[in-house]
Amino acid sequence: MTTKRPPTALEKMGLNSPMALALHLPARYEDETELFTIEEALALGRFHSIQTQGIVIRNQVTFRPRRQLLVTIEDDTASLQLRFLNFYPSQQKQMAVGAHVRVRGEVRDGYQGAEMVHPTVRAVVPEAPLSASLTPVYPASAGLSQTIIRKAVLKALQDASLKESLAEFLPTKLMAEILPSNDWPPLQDAITYLHKPPADANTQSLLERTHPAWRRVQFEELLAQQISLKRAHAIRRERRAPSFENEAQKTTSIEDGLLKVLPFKLTGAQARVWSEIGLDLSNNFPMNRLLQGDVGSGKTVIAALAAARAMDHGYQAAIMAPTEILAEQHYLKMQEWFEPLGVQIAWLSGSLKAKEKRLAQEIIESGEAQLIIGTHALIQDKVSFAKLGLAVIDEQHRFGVRQRLEIQQRVGSELFYCHQLMMSATPIPRTLAMTYYADLDVSVIDELPPGRKPIATKVVKAARRDEVIGGLHDWLTKGLQAYWVCPLIEESEVLQLQTAVESFEQLTQALPNFKVGLVHGRLKSEEKAAVMAAFKANEIQLLVATTVIEVGVDVPNAALMVIEHAERFGYAQIHQLRGRVGRGSADSVCILMYAEPLSLAAKERLQTLRETSDGFVIAERDLSLRGPGELLGAKQSGDAMLRFVDLQHDAWLIELAQTAAERLLAEHSDLVERHLERWLGSRTEFLKA
Repeated sequence: MTTKRPPTALEKMGLNSPMALALHLPARYEDETELFTIEEALALGRFHSIQTQGIVIRNQVTFRPRRQLLVTIEDDTASLQLRFLNFYPSQQKQMAVGAHVRVRGEVRDGYQGAEMVHPTVRAVVPEAPLSASLTPVYPASAGLSQTIIRKAVLKALQDASLKESLAEFLPTKLMAEILPSNDWPPLQDAITYLHKPPADANTQSLLERTHPAWRRVQFEELLAQQISLKRAHAIRRERRAPSFENEAQKTTSIEDGLLKVLPFKLTGAQARVWSEIGLDLSNNFPMNRLLQGDVGSGKTVIAALAAARAMDHGYQAAIMAPTEILAEQHYLKMQEWFEPLGVQIAWLSGSLKAKEKRLAQEIIESGEAQLIIGTHALIQDKVSFAKLGLAVIDEQHRFGVRQRLEIQQRVGSELFYCHQLMMSATPIPRTLAMTYYADLDVSVIDELPPGRKPIATKVVKAARRDEVIGGLHDWLTKGLQAYWVCPLIEESEVLQLQTAVESFEQLTQALPNFKVGLVHGRLKSEEKAAVMAAFKANEIQLLVATTVIEVGVDVPNAALMVIEHAERFGYAQIHQLRGRVGRGSADSVCILMYAEPLSLAAKERLQTLRETSDGFVIAERDLSLRGPGELLGAKQSGDAMLRFVDLQHDAWLIELAQTAAERLLAEHSDLVERHLERWLGSRTEFLKA
C-alpha cells in the first residue's frame, strides 16, 4: 500500500502547475542592479531601500532594551550599523566578524547614529556581479523562502506547456477597437516581463501596477470576471420562476391589507423601488435584485410588500438575517404588520429547542407557514419548503458567497427557482457594483422617511469620559434614552480596552437614578430579548452593549449614542451603529470617544465620520481601506477574488472589460470557455452567487 505524499509548501499555496506559477506575480521588486558606497548609502538611503556592502567589524547580541543582534560593517568610506530584533543563529554566523556582506535596506536614525533595521543580507565576495534585472518579491507563506519561489517560477517560465497556456487568442481586431492606443504587450511577454523586469525598467510603474505589462494582465483578469457575470445573468433569464403578476388589486389581498395597516405612506423613493421590484416579480425568470438603502431608509417595508405579493399568489416567502437579534427584529415587525391579516408566520433560529425547531420545520414543510423568518438556520439540510417563491436576504454581505449560492441552489427545483431580494444598509461603491454585482439588478432608496433627523456626530478624547457621563445624566433626565457601545466583553491584556461589563458597572454607579441594562453576544437569546424588550419599553434608560445592536434595533426614544474606543471600529460598523439613533422626534447625537495616541488611519476615519453621514462616501473610503473581500463577505468563501486589479485606481479598466465581454459573448462564443478556464478555473461558480 502506497502512502500519499504530503503536499509541498508550493502546492499548499496552489502553485502546482507551470500556469499557476506563471500567474503568481510579484508583490513588489527590489533594486539590486546598483551598488553604493556606505557613505553614499548614508546620504541617499533615507526614504527608499538602497544597496551597499562592507566587511563586518563588530557582531554582538545585546539585551537592552530587548534581545537584539547589532552588526557593524565598514568600507573605505564609512561604517554602518545593522540592527536585527528577530534573528536566527545562522544569521549571526553569516555575519561573523571578517565576513564580507552585501546589504539592502532603508537608512534610519537609530540610538547610536544611522542604521538599517532588518536589511536583506547576502555573504558575497567584494567583486560579486550585480543583478541584471530588478529582483521580484513574491507573496509567500510560512516555510516558503523567496529563493524557492523564484527558482520555481523561472523553471515554470521555461516549460513548453506554457506557450500554449498563454497563447494569444483574443481577436486582434476586437482588441484594437476596444483598447484606445493600445501599447500593451502580448500576454506571455507581459508575464515574463513582470517576473524578470530589466534593469532599466520603470520601477515606479511596476510598483504602482500601471506599467503596460500589468495593464494587459489586469484587463484579461477583469474580462474573465465580466464574462462570467454576464453569462450568469443570461443563465438566470433562462430559468423558470413563478410569475407574480399584480392583478387588479383585490380588496382581500394581503398586499392591499398591508398597505392599509401601515402607519405611514411610502416615500417617493420607496414607491419607485417597489415598482421596480414588482415588475421583477411579474417576470417568469427569477429576480436577482440588490436593494440598497442607508440605515433607517425603510427597506423592511419593501421586503414585506414583496413577501405579501408572493403570499397572494399562494407561495411562501422567507426572510433570512445574519444575526439572531436582527432576524428577531424582522419577526416582531412582520408579526405586527401581518398577524392582523391572518398570515401564519414561522420563526427559525439555531437557538430554538429541538422540539420548537421540529414544529417550525413541520409547518414550513406542510406549507401552513406562509412567511418564514430566521437566521442561516433556514438553509440547513433539515429545512424543506413546501412552495418557496421569494427569499429575502438581509445584510447579504454578512453571509459570504457560499451561503448566498447555497440558498439559491437550495430553493430551486426542476420546475422553478424562487425570486431573490438581497438587502444591504452598507452601500456598495459603484466600482464594486460594476465588478462583483454586475449580474444583479440594483435599486437604491435614496431618501429617508419624513421625521428622520440628521445625527450630529462629535469626536471626544477618552480623557473627557467623566464629562461625557455628566452630559449623559442631563440627557436621561429629559426622559430620553441612550446607548453606550463597547468593543469587547472581557479584558484583553493586549488591547487594554474598557470592557462592556466594566462600563456597565461604572455607569450603574454613576447614574443611580436610572436603570442601566447590558446586552452582548454571549447572553442567551431569551436574556438578550428580555433586555431589548425592557429598553424598548423605557424600563431601561441606558443600554450598554457590544456591536450586537449594530443592526435591527429600533427604539425611537433613544437619541444619544456613545461609542467607546471608536478608533477600534471600522467605517461601516460606526455608520451602522450611528443609524440606531435619529429615529424619533428628538435631535440625535453620536459621540465617538477615542483613546490616544491615534494612528493616522484612525484619525482620518473619525474625521470622515464626523463630517459626513453619506453612506456612499463612507463606503468608498471603506473600500480603499479594507479592499473588496471584506465588504462583499467573499473572504468567508476562502477563495481569491481579483488578484491584480485595484478597484480604486483601475476603475476605468472595468468599462473596457465590460464592453469586450459583451463583444466576445456575441461574436466569439467559441473563445469564452478558454478565457474563463485560463483565469478563473473552478472559481467561476462563486461569481454566480
